[in-house]
Amino acid sequence: MSLVVGLTGGIGSGKSTVADLFAARGAALVDTDVIAHQLTGPHGVAMSAIVGAFGDSIRRADGGLDRAAMRRLVFSDRSAKARLEAILHPLIRQESETRCAAAATTAPYVLLVVPLLVESGTYRERADRILVVDCDTTIQVSRVMARSGLAAEEVEAIIASQASRAARRAAADDVVFNDSGLEELLPQVAALHQRYVDLARAKAHVRR
Repeated sequence: MSLVVGLTGGIGSGKSTVADLFAARGAALVDTDVIAHQLTGPHGVAMSAIVGAFGDSIRRADGGLDRAAMRRLVFSDRSAKARLEAILHPLIRQESETRCAAAATTAPYVLLVVPLLVESGTYRERADRILVVDCDTTIQVSRVMARSGLAAEEVEAIIASQASRAARRAAADDVVFNDSGLEELLPQVAALHQRYVDLARAKAHVRR
């Protein structure tokens, strides 16, 4: 397989923006959030197991997962989070591995976007390098509030449930700082893209 770069960061850190900048330079994107939404959408393959575990109250009228209801349940019942992850994580991992393998045939390297990559504890098995998108916590809170309508306390609770900034940066091979917008991001992404292209070529050469 080609070089796989695991991209992660806290909620509101700007992972999607950074991922799109890499994609514009030719990287293949495999986004586990996109996969999770497909698995839990109307007719999603995970929905029967989720409804079986949690009941109809977490299912929308169209058959997809009511994410707000599920979020409330997870924050009020810690065991619910573990049960949901036991259903979703194996399916997400299987599908992401399939997509990474397919993307590696057409792109110089693959960017595997996993919001909870560090929290999973198996990140070194899944990626050649770990790229963390980092920003100040106050910026995270304001970004999430602006896009989601959640109250500050709700966003702070989500941040507290995730790995700390220090833990992510300790796990990182590379860090992109995203406090100030595109002018700050573009030169960082350009430099890392070239590094990943070079590493992918070196990896391919070793396999020959």
